[in-house]
Amino acid sequence: MGDFYLIATVTSVLGKKGSVKIISYSDYPERFFNLSKVYIDFFGEKKLFFVENVKQHKDFFTVKFKNFNSEKDSEILVGKEIFVDEENLVRLPDNHFFIHDLIGSRVIKDDKELGVIKDVLQYPANDVYIIEDIGGKEILLPAILRFIESFDTVKKILKLKPGEDLYEDDES
Repeated sequence: MGDFYLIATVTSVLGKKGSVKIISYSDYPERFFNLSKVYIDFFGEKKLFFVENVKQHKDFFTVKFKNFNSEKDSEILVGKEIFVDEENLVRLPDNHFFIHDLIGSRVIKDDKELGVIKDVLQYPANDVYIIEDIGGKEILLPAILRFIESFDTVKKILKLKPGEDLYEDDES
C-alpha cells in the first residue's frame, strides 16, 4: 500500500449519535466535505473508515463515521490520527507544495548545491525553509517566489533564482 498523509486528529466524541470532533492540520479545511474515506492509525496500522457526514462549526469540524452510531462506539477514536492516501490529497494551486515533498529536497543556487531542506516553519506571512548546508549549518530561507526559480517534486530539487543574496551573515 502507498503513503499516508496526516490531515487531522480526533479530539473528543460530540453527541450521542457517535460524531467526533477533529482538529484539522490542513491548510484547506473545505477538503473534509469531499472525503468519503479516510484511514485511522491503530498501533501503527492504518484502518479504512468511511465518512458518513461532516459538519463545520466555528473553529472545528465534526465527522460521523459509518457504523459508529453511539458515544460508546466512537470513544475508541479519541486521540487517533486521521490520514488520507495519495488519491485523496488536496490538489494544490501553482507554486504551492506539500511540506512532505519539500523535506529532503536538494537546494541549488547558481548551479551549486546549498544544502538540503530539513524542515519547514509555518508562519502567517510565509513559510520558512530550514536548509542544512554541507557543513551542518542551518540557513533560513523565506518561502517566497522572489527567491524561488522552480521546484521539481519528482527529483526533489528546489532551484533558487541566481544573483540576489538570500540571507545576511550576522556572525561578523
